[in-house]
Amino acid sequence: MKPLRKLFHLPRVNEAKRYTRSKVGNFFYFLFLFAAGFFSLLPMLYCVVTSFKPLDELLVFPPTLFTVKRPTIANYTALPDLISSLSVPLSRYVFNSIFIAVAGTVLCVVFAAMAAFVLSKTDIKFKAVIFTVIQFALLFNAYTLAIPQYIIYSTLGAINTYFVYLLPALASPMGVFLMKQYMDGYVPDALIEAAHIDGADWFRIFKSIILPIIKPCILTLTLFTFLSLWNVTSTGTIFSEQLKTLPTVMSTIATGGIARTGSAMAVSVIMMIPPVVVYLISQGSIKETMGSAGIKG
Repeated sequence: MKPLRKLFHLPRVNEAKRYTRSKVGNFFYFLFLFAAGFFSLLPMLYCVVTSFKPLDELLVFPPTLFTVKRPTIANYTALPDLISSLSVPLSRYVFNSIFIAVAGTVLCVVFAAMAAFVLSKTDIKFKAVIFTVIQFALLFNAYTLAIPQYIIYSTLGAINTYFVYLLPALASPMGVFLMKQYMDGYVPDALIEAAHIDGADWFRIFKSIILPIIKPCILTLTLFTFLSLWNVTSTGTIFSEQLKTLPTVMSTIATGGIARTGSAMAVSVIMMIPPVVVYLISQGSIKETMGSAGIKG
């Protein structure tokens, strides 16, 4: 008598069904990914190439998008002269942007990690309600919050100070959301209980256990926050030229018409360098963090 497996044509228990693509399918799959990646890089490539074009090549018709016959760095060397008429030196704007981006990013990561730790691993009352409010806060954009923020800044006396840039970074709904979802998925409660049994307090647990585990999430939030703060501009809350950021003053260069197209592209290239560097450092952690954010809603 034949075994039941052969009689009913059943697969072996240890036989795993394998799904494979053909070599032709793999070729077109990677070709599509390469084309999509190259297409996403076209604006950056165009910006870099145009920043090295002299004025006569910028005015040529039909325009040449990605070729430079006589590359020059005059568009970069002309930047100090274009803003030399300002009462504040360029170094002041650079310092403001670096200080705001670095300080705001550090504060955002620290406060978001602490808030997420409390919401994820403690038994405080109404934490589900608090997290629901945080999720609803993700729906509001900067334009919706402009007037309430101005009223808060005015009440606190923060108008025309660095706090206008830093206070929004302290209360980041996106940061708390990402941190909490990552902790829910990757930090087991048994680990916290074991640390309590060993005599560790909450601060020791947060410093020695939580922070090393959520390092990928920290790097991801660092990228998003740094990119947002590096490009921040003051609208209606900063009136002192001493407190304005680099994007604010650089935007005035782009208003000079086609004659300043090369310099405007040079400004864009300079502004792209810090976010690209931060991305290269943290890009390995972004996919893992964003994937974990959708595990538990």
